[in-house]
Amino acid sequence: MDPLTQILQFLGHFWWMIFPIMGVAGGLARRWQVLSRQHHLQKLETLRLKGEIKAAELAARGQVAPRMSPRAMAEQQAQSSKELLERLFAEHDEITARWLDYELDVAKVIAYPAMSDGRQPLTAAFLRAKKAADALRPRSADAKVSEQQVTEYLDAVGNYSVAFEVAEKDAHRLRDSGFSEVERKRLARAQHMLKVAVDESATSAERQTAYRRVREELDGLIDLSDAAVQNLEKKVALQLGPSAPTTPPSADPDPVSAPEQTPAPRPDPLPRPER
Repeated sequence: MDPLTQILQFLGHFWWMIFPIMGVAGGLARRWQVLSRQHHLQKLETLRLKGEIKAAELAARGQVAPRMSPRAMAEQQAQSSKELLERLFAEHDEITARWLDYELDVAKVIAYPAMSDGRQPLTAAFLRAKKAADALRPRSADAKVSEQQVTEYLDAVGNYSVAFEVAEKDAHRLRDSGFSEVERKRLARAQHMLKVAVDESATSAERQTAYRRVREELDGLIDLSDAAVQNLEKKVALQLGPSAPTTPPSADPDPVSAPEQTPAPRPDPLPRPER
């Protein structure tokens, strides 16, 4: 039997395999397109910012006249670098704030667990990009940095931005698909109890019970950071409200007839089950 006939027979028996293969290939192609587009846009922005610096430097050099000293020219170049660093700091801080929104909001941690899971490849790539951008960030916009340092930081912030966008899109696509059916039901219960824990209309006992249920349902599924737990406890504590004030005693209390006043009960401290 010739090889062509064997291939045709194989395809005739396993023709159905073409559909999952096409699905996987399509997903990879779309992810690559998103990454390439974001990277291309960031490169264009990088080139534009570099062009502004170069233009400012050339303008400063062209204005070098007997009335402009080398010190004045250096100050003008430093001002251009300062403006660029301030813009990079703003973008850097914005990305970090968006990431912390996923890290500190337990509702988002449950809805998009991949954003807090360093085992996910795209999330791990984002965390590496964050570490690199943080390491290359100058102390302040007024710090003395070389043109190479500014360029390296600019590229790092660009990679940080692209990596976050890709990781965020992937986390929204995955949601809870990495969990079993039983685990997804636990996540759904945790989401429901979380709403009760911060509900102003619920009683103190109901909120505390809901808080414990949230921790129990997430135990072994999602590892909440200490900052996320503290943020949740603050929200729950705010809903418990202050204790009711006691009635002040009269000017001349009767030690025999006056009933003994007991302090108003305070809400129980929020329990923190072992992780």
